[in-house]
Formats: sequence, structure tokens, C-alpha cells
Amino acid sequence: MHIKTIPMSWGKGDNYAYLVIDEKTKDSVIIDPAYIEDVIPTLSPLVKSGEINLTAIINTHHHDDHAGGNRKILAEYADKKLPVIGGKDSDAVTKTPAHNTGFSFGSIVVEALHTPCHTQDSICWFMQDGDQKVVFTGDTLFHGGCGRFFEGSAEEMDKALNKTLGSLPDDTKVYPGHEYTKANARFGESVSKSKGVAELVKVAGANEQTTGKWTIADEKKHNVFMMLGDAEIQKATGQTEPVKVMERLREMKNNF
Repeated sequence: MHIKTIPMSWGKGDNYAYLVIDEKTKDSVIIDPAYIEDVIPTLSPLVKSGEINLTAIINTHHHDDHAGGNRKILAEYADKKLPVIGGKDSDAVTKTPAHNTGFSFGSIVVEALHTPCHTQDSICWFMQDGDQKVVFTGDTLFHGGCGRFFEGSAEEMDKALNKTLGSLPDDTKVYPGHEYTKANARFGESVSKSKGVAELVKVAGANEQTTGKWTIADEKKHNVFMMLGDAEIQKATGQTEPVKVMERLREMKNNF
């Protein structure tokens, strides 16, 4: 499995689209290709040269900065009759796999992990190719942070991060929907002086793009939204019950 990161709307939304390629068959999927002006220059030469066989559009959720380019991609490659695989509210969606079900392309096995909160149709996509394991988390899990609870609750985000994603293999690499690591690290530092958070601050400060640098195991050490039982974080929030800690952390981050 080869992952090609495509930065989009850089300096504004700092979004990521991802092209995931099965190196054996050339079968590929494009994840969250919202801004066609940023995606097509990377995608089209590979499609036209036959270096990849584009098989699907995948969305992590319905917001325009993730699913807003679906119809333009469909029109650009109309001959391929691409399916749009994502949550029920994504534009032009044709397939919504149930939780813990999925599909394959080439030798890559894909599993849909429903993580409602940021939006109720949020899906994280776990992919495995042999020993290589990755998860595309959209606006649910960021490096060192999480998405706003636009359509959900602290209880839902706790379940999404600390149960659904937290139960993935520790060596699963994380690919979020935005580059928010610097801001997340600064907030984390305000509520935790742990070694994990300090290292996150250091790496974030030295890199413009950090997607894929960390694993689920790393997030459990430096992402304060996945450290709800930590005494220092509980003290900072004034709460001890996990959902209440999550709720207060999000309130604090919103106003940070």
C-alpha cells in the first residue's frame, strides 16, 4: 500500500486528500477530494498514464471541505463510473458500508468504522495490507486533538476516540483530514506537561506537515482527548468522569 498525501486549501483550511494505491494491481481510491484544483494536477497524470486504476471516491463525512469535490471528480472520470463510498449524507454517495464491514481493492482490506459526533455520518476508514495498517480519520481524530462536536456529544466522541479507534492495533498509522497539529499541541501543553505532549509540541513545531507521523499508540500518549483518566488533565478540567472530562476539554479547546 502506497499513500500519496495531497494538501488542499493550504493556508486556509489546511485540508488533506489521500490517494491510496495498491502497488500490486494499481487499483486506487481517492479519499476526501474536496478541492479539485488541488487534486486533479496530482490525480490526472497518474490516471491518464495508467500508473493507477482509480476505482472509488471515499468520504469521511459530508462537509463540503471533504465531500464537496465528489461530483467534479465523477465528471472528470465519467467513463469509470466511480462509486462514492461514505456516510449517508455525503454528496452523490452510492454506498454506505455498515459499521465494521467493508470491501477490498487489490490486496488492501478496508473496514468502515462509524464514529458519529463531528457529524452523524462520520466514518473512519481502517485499511490493512499485510502488516501495514492505517486509518483515515477525517475530522474525528486529529494528531493531538479531535473534531468539534457539531452534530454529537462528548459521550459520542469518547466512544469514537477511546473505544472505536482506541481498540485498533497500536501500530496503526493515523491520517487525519486537516493539519491542525501545531494548534492542538499548544492546547495539549496547556493542560498536560507529560513527555508525550512535550514531544508532540517539538515535532509539530519542526514540521509543516505531520500527517501519518504517529500511530494510535502515540495518540494515546500525546492526545489529551485520549488521556481522560490522566490525573493532571482531570485537575485542569475540574472533572474526573471520562465523558465530563471530554466535554470540558472540548469547551476549553473551543475557547483556547
